[in-house]
Amino acid sequence: MRRPENLRPAAAPFLGFARLLRSHAFPIAPEQTISFMQAVTLLGPRSMNDIREAALATLAPSPDRRGEFEAHFRGYFYGDAKPSIEGEEDDETRVKDDRSAREEERQTIRQEKRGELSSALEQLSSRDFQRDADGLGPFRRKLASSLPARHSFRTARTRSRGTLDLRRSLSEIVSADGDIPVPQLRRRQAVSRKLLLLIDVSGSMKLHTADYLKLAHAAVQGADRAEVFTFGTRLTRITSALRIRDREQALARAAALVDDWDGGTRMGPTLLAFLSVPRFSAFARGACVVVLSDALERGDHTDLETAMLRLSARAFRLSLATPLAGDARFRPATAALRAILPVLDDLVDGSSIGSLTDFILSLARPAPAAETVWKRVS
Repeated sequence: MRRPENLRPAAAPFLGFARLLRSHAFPIAPEQTISFMQAVTLLGPRSMNDIREAALATLAPSPDRRGEFEAHFRGYFYGDAKPSIEGEEDDETRVKDDRSAREEERQTIRQEKRGELSSALEQLSSRDFQRDADGLGPFRRKLASSLPARHSFRTARTRSRGTLDLRRSLSEIVSADGDIPVPQLRRRQAVSRKLLLLIDVSGSMKLHTADYLKLAHAAVQGADRAEVFTFGTRLTRITSALRIRDREQALARAAALVDDWDGGTRMGPTLLAFLSVPRFSAFARGACVVVLSDALERGDHTDLETAMLRLSARAFRLSLATPLAGDARFRPATAALRAILPVLDDLVDGSSIGSLTDFILSLARPAPAAETVWKRVS
């Protein structure tokens, strides 16, 4: 968040406090920072408690991080010693929005011997994508017309099978000096639903990351409204990079944005971070949400279950595409998969581009819930 040129000096401390919280992985959107400063203005403020109440109301720390928030508030505004939060380095989830040009501060790279194993440890690295033939042309051309549609609140004129446009019909009667002309009809327009891709870039997904990014580029190029995020130990929005028409340039830009290629995975916390940013969670509302991941969550899967439940409540259709389902012996037997299966609309094979493109192009067709399908298989 850059400091505006016309920012008053008195407002700088409040902007600095929001920056401090963001640097400690509090999911704070720019709109919340603006609301915080407006709330302080409305309250006077008459005391430090007014500033604290304004911060709690607008920056909205989660209940489980309330103590950490209070410690940072006292450290920043009262000059107390820098708080020591147990486990803050291991548990934080950083969010990077490609709308901002500011790069996050680089963290110490942690080494992990086997990237292909699921791990919660953060490992920062970069990726290069090789140039090869693009076989996704048919997918790009068909995608816009294949996604589920909804009725927009906007209307358009029609000659038949519409509702009466009373305003235009009365205008025609007046212009015809009271004669009754042909009634004017209008019909609500049909628009394609949004497509949201959430791509796991952790070490256990290393063999599939390149294919998923190529698919995501084709989706952004072909759909009217598509959003793409990557997650591992961090959450990164890469939609703007994938809007570049040339695929190699787009993937190179995306590779520069993402810091946590082939590292550990914190699927639950990163999805919760996505949902906690209002502008991001709005992307999921009424959308076809496809999570591309093996869902190998380490440790407690409560965060993952909560995140998927909240995603399901917002999305039109929530799907999990896992490369593990490419094996005929696969069953959703892990504790995490069993927990989220009831809220999934689809649990499908994500082991190849072909299977993924076929599935995404079929999203408009109804299908039984994932739990029903896998009960039959089992």
